[in-house]
Amino acid sequence: MTAHSLRFRQIHLDFHTSQHIAGIGSRFDPDQFADTLAKAAVNSITCFARCHHGYIYYPSRINPERVHPRLKRNLLGEQIEACHKRDIRVPIYITVQWDQVSAEQHPEWCTIAADGKVEGTPPFQPGFYRSMAVNSPYLDFLKAHVKEVLETFDADGLFFDIVNPHSDASVWSRTQMIAAGLDPSDDAVRAAFGVKVIHDFKADMTRFIRKLNKRCTIFYNSGHIGPRHRSIVDAYSHLELESLPSGGWGYLHFPLTMRYARNLGPDCMGMTGKFHTTWGDFHSFKNQPALEYECFTMLALNGKCSVGDQLPPDGKICPVTYDLIGSVYRQVAAKEPWCENATPVTDIAVLTPEEFLTAADHSRLPAPSMGATRILQEAGQQFDIIDSQSDFSTYQLLILPDTIPVDAKLASKLDKFIKSGGAMLLSHRAGLDPAGSQFASKSFGVQYVGPAPFSPDFIVPTQQIGSSLPRTGHVMYQQGTQVGAMKGATVLAGVQTPYFNRTWEHFCSHNHTPSSGKTGYPAVVRKDRVIYFAHPIFSQYADNLPRWCKTLVLDAIAQLLAEPVIRTDGPSTLLTAVNDQPAKNRRVVHLLHYIPERRGQKFDTIEDVIPLHHLAVSVRADRAVKSVKTVPQDRAIDFTMTDTGRVEFTLDRLDGHQMIELAFAPAPGSKTPHPRK
Repeated sequence: MTAHSLRFRQIHLDFHTSQHIAGIGSRFDPDQFADTLAKAAVNSITCFARCHHGYIYYPSRINPERVHPRLKRNLLGEQIEACHKRDIRVPIYITVQWDQVSAEQHPEWCTIAADGKVEGTPPFQPGFYRSMAVNSPYLDFLKAHVKEVLETFDADGLFFDIVNPHSDASVWSRTQMIAAGLDPSDDAVRAAFGVKVIHDFKADMTRFIRKLNKRCTIFYNSGHIGPRHRSIVDAYSHLELESLPSGGWGYLHFPLTMRYARNLGPDCMGMTGKFHTTWGDFHSFKNQPALEYECFTMLALNGKCSVGDQLPPDGKICPVTYDLIGSVYRQVAAKEPWCENATPVTDIAVLTPEEFLTAADHSRLPAPSMGATRILQEAGQQFDIIDSQSDFSTYQLLILPDTIPVDAKLASKLDKFIKSGGAMLLSHRAGLDPAGSQFASKSFGVQYVGPAPFSPDFIVPTQQIGSSLPRTGHVMYQQGTQVGAMKGATVLAGVQTPYFNRTWEHFCSHNHTPSSGKTGYPAVVRKDRVIYFAHPIFSQYADNLPRWCKTLVLDAIAQLLAEPVIRTDGPSTLLTAVNDQPAKNRRVVHLLHYIPERRGQKFDTIEDVIPLHHLAVSVRADRAVKSVKTVPQDRAIDFTMTDTGRVEFTLDRLDGHQMIELAFAPAPGSKTPHPRK
């Protein structure tokens, strides 16, 4: 499918509305609605055809019984008409797996757990979270509904919500598994079949839509984009990354996920919310600095912006909400020219362990990729998250964090990368064959012995790695791997062992046993351009942030990557991103300094913007630069170019988010220069 270009300033407007509330849409004023959006610089808004309660918000011909019983107008039609008059796109929202009306009227269409119970909300608890099986007759109802929507409205797009695989034991799935020669009593088989069912649903629904509408955008939302989307990405026109930091996703989810999704092909959009917490948090407002940081991070990482809101039941749009959103979206509008058709400049790729999770284990991001993302972001490194099917050749350094199994095919691809001059950093069990019995390539420089016999044990920094750390044992809380260094490899640091492992018979003090001072086995090994860490150093950093873990990793990266894309003298709270705009012949540096804090018990937020002053920046330019300036302010910055091809300058003040344009000089003999990634 041809990728569609999205607009930068979208609203995702929820409208999940109970049948027990009177006057649905009674205060809706189409002109006030659209004028409020336009004033807030919104140029795209998702509006509802059908919600999780199961109700329809237009006069349905084929399902009049599904129209919200308290609705007396064509709410969706009026929204579309008013917005189109102001050149505001209106993708249409359709719920898929959460539909209370369908669940109540057709319980036989629901997914069933292995114990025979309907999955989701029990009968006497609030919520519409029972899940509909898309391989049941429910699909016929859904297709007829989609067909009516497309025939009734000038649809700019379709947003299908709650489209997730289920380990379903309903009669529909059991029958289909048996027909395919599968054992439905096997948990793993059901989980894998659930993925197939949801992939088949997306492919089939997209084919169905394209027979009716060739141009509308299509997206299927599951709250996360990851490696399991690669095989079905052609069913999507674009990708929307739902990621409300205060709503359970956290501030690490979006940058990690976006660094993967932006390489799948379709245009990407980040999605946060205006809410203080999460969806349906009525009459709450996000701190403006938090909303700025979330939207500006989307821009820096090559995404468009979407902010979630919920229209009150009476349909009157909240002006305070759009004062908040407008204060940010007007800034986004000014920044857009330096974000359009921008591509990331990266030299590191992190293979995601998510690719190797079982079908039933996609509930949260893996700790190794979270730790790697945090370390690299805090160090200002420019990187992507990739999978084994990605092109390795565009990167200088590959990181395999903690748990990446390597089969023969991947081993051959990694060996080719190393032989072509690439560098690699791997840790713990990453690099072992799928059986976990030996390392898959001699290029890694280590031989597998087994799990480390002591835990915790202690890394002792050396002049070769961790030279800024004291020359004493540093505890590694999580159990490592015992390896031997192969011929030609160098042990950069070793392990000190404790007196004994802590058991009921042998223990010392409150926590773990201290170091005995005896040298045990290798902790860090280098062979040529490959460095191996014996401990799950990335998972450890994700767990409790030992600074020595980050220091050791960054020392290893410095040995393998001489000229990173960008260097600054800023703090670890500084987020950096570097993008190219080939059509504009320029490189754009994004600098963001907002500090998420956990002031409450449940989630992080941002309240204050703390400026940075006299920030020194050095950017790899790859060719001559004719000017450096802040944008969109258009203020020139003095700069110098080094013999190593770096542009160096000082930003006097960073107040939240600043973009800096590096305009390239025309390439000799070429009217259309092509910056090297």
